[in-house]
Amino acid sequence: MRSDLGAPETGVERRDQQQAILKAAAELLTEHGPAGISTRAVATAAGVQTPALYRLFGDKDGLLDALGSYGFESYLAEKRGLEPSEDAIEDIRRGWNIHVEFGLHNPAFYALMYGNLRPGRRPAAARENGEILRCLLERAREQGRLRVPVETAARAIEASTTGAVLLLLAQPEHERDPTPLTGLRDTVIDSIISTEPATDVRTTIAERSSALLAALGDGRGADPLVDAGFRATEAALLREWLETLA
Repeated sequence: MRSDLGAPETGVERRDQQQAILKAAAELLTEHGPAGISTRAVATAAGVQTPALYRLFGDKDGLLDALGSYGFESYLAEKRGLEPSEDAIEDIRRGWNIHVEFGLHNPAFYALMYGNLRPGRRPAAARENGEILRCLLERAREQGRLRVPVETAARAIEASTTGAVLLLLAQPEHERDPTPLTGLRDTVIDSIISTEPATDVRTTIAERSSALLAALGDGRGADPLVDAGFRATEAALLREWLETLA
């Protein structure tokens, strides 16, 4: 076991030591699950003194947060690399599938991230995953496909994916059947989206403004706006506004 408790001389050395500790912690996590992660066990496995671990990660929660990000890096890299398609809803389905597949193939890390609740603290990897989901939903909103607010949709998807994966992970491995999750995915997504893209609001306003202008005429001769009680200056101003909207 190392006895050099001083701070690493360079940032590279510090990162190398952090990576060595996280690698050791990841191996313990895979073998024993979240319950097997203690600062003493991790320090021993990494060949460092426990104070070095606290110096690098602050406390056990800091270590678990960093470990979650370490384990989720490949997952987040795949999510970050998703090329947006023309159909935001299809992108959300793809994101759902990636999430579920990662959870089932990496049960220990998934349980650490989503099953080891620490009130008031959410791992950085989980926060980033939530931000990616909200960006996908924001695109769907811009396309007129959401029937609920973005935050409501995000909570519905997060609750259903996380709950479903944790439920499967609680079962013996040979009994985990992800097939029903496709139906759950479609049910949840169908509940938050419109079946057809909404008409662009700006286009609708422009078309209606143009139609109203045509119906009102240019105001020369008999003016229906003046006949309706508008002053000539008010009628001219209204036409100017409608032309702007059109």
